[in-house]
Amino acid sequence: MVSPMSRHYGALSFGIVALLMAWAMARLIVHGPSYTDSFYHLNAANSLRAGGGFADNYLWTYIDAPEGLPAPSHRYWMPLTSVLAAIGMALAAAPDSFQAAQFMFVLATGGAGLVAYLLARLLGGARRQAWAAGLLTVMGGFFAPRWGAIDTFAPYALVGSLCLLLIGMSAKSKGNRFLYSALSGVFAGLCHLTRPDGVLMLFIALLVSSWIQYGKSAMPSRAGWHRGVYPAVILICYALTMLPWFLRNVNATGAVLPQGGLRAIWLREYEDLFNYPNDASPRDLFAEGIETLARTRAIGIANGIGTFVAVEGMIALAPFMLIGLWRRRRHPLLRGFWLCAIGIHLLMCLVFPLPGYRGGLFHAVAALFPFWMVLGVMGLDDAIDWIAKGRDSWKRAYIKPLYSMTLLVVGAGLSAAIAERAGIGEGTALPAAYAAMRSVLPDDTRVMINDPARLYYQLGLTGVSLPNESIDVAFAIAVKYDVGYILLENVTDDGFARAAPRKLQFDLDDPPRFLRQIPLEDLPDARLYEFLHDPPKAS
Repeated sequence: MVSPMSRHYGALSFGIVALLMAWAMARLIVHGPSYTDSFYHLNAANSLRAGGGFADNYLWTYIDAPEGLPAPSHRYWMPLTSVLAAIGMALAAAPDSFQAAQFMFVLATGGAGLVAYLLARLLGGARRQAWAAGLLTVMGGFFAPRWGAIDTFAPYALVGSLCLLLIGMSAKSKGNRFLYSALSGVFAGLCHLTRPDGVLMLFIALLVSSWIQYGKSAMPSRAGWHRGVYPAVILICYALTMLPWFLRNVNATGAVLPQGGLRAIWLREYEDLFNYPNDASPRDLFAEGIETLARTRAIGIANGIGTFVAVEGMIALAPFMLIGLWRRRRHPLLRGFWLCAIGIHLLMCLVFPLPGYRGGLFHAVAALFPFWMVLGVMGLDDAIDWIAKGRDSWKRAYIKPLYSMTLLVVGAGLSAAIAERAGIGEGTALPAAYAAMRSVLPDDTRVMINDPARLYYQLGLTGVSLPNESIDVAFAIAVKYDVGYILLENVTDDGFARAAPRKLQFDLDDPPRFLRQIPLEDLPDARLYEFLHDPPKAS
């Protein structure tokens, strides 16, 4: 029997190794923000660090569009990622330092690996299995180039998996159920502060708690009011965790939570996210009968299958994850996990299929990843046990460690290949169009552009996103938000702006009278125009 002290030393040893791995990966792979989400979260972190509060100086989506700029931030995304980045910069006393901003994300990555290690041990796994599952979690596979990014991946992997583990502990424990229920509520709140779909954790915690109280495991002798204590504790602790953000939203926007994101249910194509005004409704989705509904949900289902096999299962582990889960499906530690796995995939494949296809599901399953790694490692051992029955030539004591090592080699190779191909950090270089634009634009102007978050991070210029509307509607937006210029990038020889929404396309060589082209030297693939707010009258 392994002593408690030995178990603690084992967890401590693994935690140190996991943190060192996470730190090395963050430094070697991710050198700066390189896509909209990361630019946005880092801009908000810089605002917090500088004392500017939760405010945006630009507009990246027209969902719940404000009347002017600057405006309250995080009307679509949640704030915890920005808060963690700001904490890292504050602790290091290094404002505007991306490496300092990564600090909390390195801790989160190592912490997610430690959750996998602890879960394996709690499920009765050997130390070999715990180390293998934890190391695979930190390696990440498709998450490898994302763990060190200023994004929700690493935070959600930690708080999401911890929340699911605590839900499982509350289902398993008798004497400490009150404590685990309270912590489940707190971490459900942290999940929601990380991602809008994190609120799913609250419902799972309440469902599992109610299952315990009213299901077969409930003690019939308990008083009726006593049955509702633990769900109430979960709900109260969740509410207390979320209360500061609720109060901020009411003060800033007049609502407890923004509701505009729910319109993504009715999107017909992803570009509809940039419609103006953004008022998607069931009538839009069903305008052509059920054809659009079927097409978008088919996209979501295909994406869900691919994400499960490639992202969650690191390709090789997917079948063994299912074997491991099936063999342990009745274990109380996994009750919240498999409910969450079902819930996340249904939500992102059938309710929000287009945002799910464009990264929502990829982000959300980070919370499941440590659990899947544990089940994959254990499922592989289960498969070996089954195959080895009646085969004296199979020495399981040697084969299992060998196959665990093989998994680590495959995981490391896949992670390295994905990290190399992802090119995270390459976006930190200043695009040629930005450099050319900086030399001809006033410092206080606003620009309509494909990625206003990146523009603000790299040049300090404010602006709004290119709308999925006609150029006439774009001009109306420019008037409303006092936008002076529009930049179209990735222009082909035939005059098609690939980085602009389809509805915004117009004859670039014969623009409307309210646009005046500003020449950009040696940049044939970029077009810059000035909005003439007092355009000349047509002759």
